[in-house]
Amino acid sequence: MSQTHHASQFTLLKQRRFAPFFWTQFLGAFNDNLFKTALIVVLTFDAASWTTLSPSIVTNLIPGLFILPYVLFSATSGQIAEKFEKSSLVRFVKWAEIVIMGIAALGWMTHSLWLLVLAVFAMGTHSTLFGPVKYSYMPQQLKPEELTGGNGMVEMGTFVGILLGQVFGDVLVMHGEMGIPVVAAATVGFAVLGLVASYRIPLTPASAPDLQIAWNPFAETVRNLKYSSGNRTVFLSMLGNSWFWFYGAMILAQFPVYAMTYLKGDHSVFVLLLTVFSLGIGAGSLLCEKLSGHKVEIGLVPFGSIGLSLFGIDLYFASQGYAVPAGTIDAAAMLAQQGSWRILFDVVMIGIFGGFFIVPLFALIQLRCDPKHLSRTIAGMNILNALFMVAAAGVAILLLGQGLTIPELFLATAIMNGLVAVYIFSLVPEFLMRFLAWLLIHTVHKVKVIESGRIPEQGAAALVCNHVSYVDAVVIMAASPRPIRFVMDHRIFKTPLLGWIFRTGKAIPIAPAKEDPWLLEKAYVDIAHALHDGELVCIFPEGRLTTTGEINEFKGGIAKIIERSQVPVIPMALRGLWGHVLSRSQDNVFERAFRKGLRSRLALAVGQPMPPDAATPEVLQQAVLELRGDWK
Repeated sequence: MSQTHHASQFTLLKQRRFAPFFWTQFLGAFNDNLFKTALIVVLTFDAASWTTLSPSIVTNLIPGLFILPYVLFSATSGQIAEKFEKSSLVRFVKWAEIVIMGIAALGWMTHSLWLLVLAVFAMGTHSTLFGPVKYSYMPQQLKPEELTGGNGMVEMGTFVGILLGQVFGDVLVMHGEMGIPVVAAATVGFAVLGLVASYRIPLTPASAPDLQIAWNPFAETVRNLKYSSGNRTVFLSMLGNSWFWFYGAMILAQFPVYAMTYLKGDHSVFVLLLTVFSLGIGAGSLLCEKLSGHKVEIGLVPFGSIGLSLFGIDLYFASQGYAVPAGTIDAAAMLAQQGSWRILFDVVMIGIFGGFFIVPLFALIQLRCDPKHLSRTIAGMNILNALFMVAAAGVAILLLGQGLTIPELFLATAIMNGLVAVYIFSLVPEFLMRFLAWLLIHTVHKVKVIESGRIPEQGAAALVCNHVSYVDAVVIMAASPRPIRFVMDHRIFKTPLLGWIFRTGKAIPIAPAKEDPWLLEKAYVDIAHALHDGELVCIFPEGRLTTTGEINEFKGGIAKIIERSQVPVIPMALRGLWGHVLSRSQDNVFERAFRKGLRSRLALAVGQPMPPDAATPEVLQQAVLELRGDWK
């Protein structure tokens, strides 16, 4: 039996169901930022010839005008994305982009600031309409095991597009009078390229074609958020996503002044910080697929959160250790300054851990949300993102007004992130449990999952497995794409750490009839409820850990469970755990620890699902024995 093979996420770029969509969204992010950056740079360095308003008002007004449509129109755009076929909707948005960039070109050539401001608002509206389509398109075209890789590619593409757009916008417009017509032509040209790419996007049916659009955006926003809050995991993932935008806005908004005031750098130092951060996000987003084992691994979210706090705190200390030059320096000279590499390392690590944080959250929302409501859920999240970004600007102004320096603001943001993470993970312990399981199989052990695709993506099933050690459930949990309800000996719940893990994971305690008949009957009722609700339930039919390494006789309890709940039964076998420190091997515990060593090899083999009428304890025991083979 071979291990389930998963192609690399990069192979998606060769496939029509993903590549045209990827390049369409990449070109959109690139063009948005080319236009906005060119406009901000012109109004910062040549404000007098365009307007009598102060540069600081204008440079805050433009991002504000871009974000405003997210608040006003997200609820409506979410409904539109549900009601209409998605490839035609993307093409409509891309045609609109050409018109908007045409208006902007007219503004550039006639020196009309208000035409350009109108174009900024219109591009914000264009992005508001595209957002729900972008994230609801992927679950329709990608398999669940491709979602993390697909989201990673899209996040990487978006941030690289943003970065290149900002650099191009900056470079083109700095060419003085000649730069303006080049920017005007380039933005129209890239909009046309986006449209060409969109014509290759395959047909993607509407998820709710009969939906009646409610045009009141405020009432629909409230209804959307109320609906999303009904699915606790999805809603808290939305809040976690919005928190990332708060964190990012707090850090990124300070980069221009931080580069100029603290690093004594010119504009190229700001571009360097931005580049390093964007490359970090891109790398983190792409690494998610590798680290998640080709499934939606929400255990990466706490890992990302820890990194955001640690490297945010270190950015404060790195700023203190920077040797401030006497005069203004460029990016090349900044790299020669003492302490500069530590600052850049912290910025790139914040980006990488930001990728670990954001990509699994997007994938989880796409996986756990009702498909008919996904676009509206994404739209609701876009509203939350916009509000969180506005809040970030307000908090930054308040803290800086209280006399905080920018490095102190980095420190305060990192500490806030730690507190928010503790709060979110206490509300959804599944995140933390998956993190602990992920940590175990990526540090202490090297786990190979054979035929993981046999664990169903949805619907009820009973999983049965041999019982070798106290960490069996953690290994199975880490290998499964879905949460599992484990049926565990009630005594395990009394052990300090494992007891807490299994209680928070809603494991079902069970006891022998002679020891606690009431708890036994309650366990059967809880198992029946879980299976009725479409959950996965894992049972160890031996009833106790093996003391010899061999598989003990399967007890009759499994037959009673299957009789009550007619669900498919999936045999599984753990290999390589016998002799583990937490198994009941009689060998010396220290000898066992060293014999297995760090990164010891384990495997979980998943068998073919059996119909309930064929799954007797004897048949299941034989199936598990065959799956395990000679490797204990």
